[in-house]
Amino acid sequence: MKECMDNVRKNVPLVHNITNYVTVNDVANILLACGGSPIMSDEPEDVEDITSVCGGLNINIGTLHQSSIEGMLLAGKKANELGHPVLLDPVGAGASRLRTDTALRIMKEIKLTVIRGNISEIKTLAYGSGTTKGVDADVADAVTEETLNDAIAFVKNFARKTSCIIAVTGAIDLVSDGEICYVIRNGRPEMGKITGTGCQLSGMMTAYVTANQEKPLEAAASAVCIMGLAGEIGWSRMQEGDGNATYRNRIIDAVYQMTGEDLERGAKYEVR
Repeated sequence: MKECMDNVRKNVPLVHNITNYVTVNDVANILLACGGSPIMSDEPEDVEDITSVCGGLNINIGTLHQSSIEGMLLAGKKANELGHPVLLDPVGAGASRLRTDTALRIMKEIKLTVIRGNISEIKTLAYGSGTTKGVDADVADAVTEETLNDAIAFVKNFARKTSCIIAVTGAIDLVSDGEICYVIRNGRPEMGKITGTGCQLSGMMTAYVTANQEKPLEAAASAVCIMGLAGEIGWSRMQEGDGNATYRNRIIDAVYQMTGEDLERGAKYEVR
């Protein structure tokens, strides 16, 4: 994981983000904090040129409109043509027909490197329909110690079916390429009180996979550990009177200040 971090900071991967307007600034800031470089564009006439100068593409469907959908498909196909990693964050898949159908269409028309979402979003993509509480996971789907074995089997199977890395994030995170699965237990429940920690992770994960293309599974797992560990470090620095806005900034600061040694000491994972 330290090597993955070093590669991001050494190579400074430029990531094209087609992301939602709720969290676009946070995604840009987390990319800068981790050592990457962000650029944002969803205009169909612009996206192919932007993707061409980048190393990776992060597609986030959180605030869809017809123009951005066209941009996602054009950018994704251009990234495939260039051999760039592509990550899909299916925000809210299962909450509406448009989101679900768009995510499924992207999966069909674009070769994806990683799909990262909560368990309800990922189940929606696997089964073609599902229930999502807005952009949050349905409580009934939650990955717990009691459901862990079944969840690992599901994630591995879906990774094999899609031939890409599946990253399910929540209280317990699962990252699998179909053969092995990282089970990660970093993070704080308070991270759920901040809008966009998942969107930030998708941007950072794209940078990590782009800078570590020979080991994308390890890169994706590293990004998950970093985000969760940053949540732990940020919370430990909270002071009396601080709130979730302060916590948001402390997480970004923790990513920026984190060393490879910090990551190796603090990453809480097992391989199954």
